[in-house]
Amino acid sequence: MMANDFRSARFWAAELIEPALRDGARAVDATMGNGQDTLWLCRRVGEAGRVYAFDVQPEAVARTRQRLEDAGVAQRAELNCLGHERMAEAVPGPVDVVMFNLGWLPGAAHAVTTRTETTLLAVNAALGLLKPDGLLTVCVYPGHPEGTRELEALTHWAETLDPRRFDALLRRYMNQPNDPPQLIAVKRNRRKGE
Repeated sequence: MMANDFRSARFWAAELIEPALRDGARAVDATMGNGQDTLWLCRRVGEAGRVYAFDVQPEAVARTRQRLEDAGVAQRAELNCLGHERMAEAVPGPVDVVMFNLGWLPGAAHAVTTRTETTLLAVNAALGLLKPDGLLTVCVYPGHPEGTRELEALTHWAETLDPRRFDALLRRYMNQPNDPPQLIAVKRNRRKGE
């Protein structure tokens, strides 16, 4: 790999999130999928940390559970077969990081995908859980109709966040074919007294 390879939205998300994680951190994987992000977060929060992961598909929960057990970190995670828009019901208290990787479960039917309406509810729930200086990342895949809808809605959502409370950015390729994934990242700004 070339040293100046721009990489991907998932890489950019990890690059932003990694400095926010330490032993004892609390994180949310809002879109569990096959558990790769859940495992990555579990390794970074350490033995004292906690990861809360969400997916509506039992198959995703089972695959993730197996992945975490195989890696010896299952005790660091709480896996929820629940829509990510309901994360505030299952996550007790503030978190350092919330990570979204939208789309569908890799290796499964593409008929089940994240939906714009529930994704917007979920990112708002995530903002409510973030600690001061906490970080939210969303990898969006505009290469299918629902992904295009999500990108448009999430871009508008991020653009309208109060700049005194949040910093928001969009990172994307400008000249690549096939609509590669884009990254939306939001940081909760620290207010005086926090």
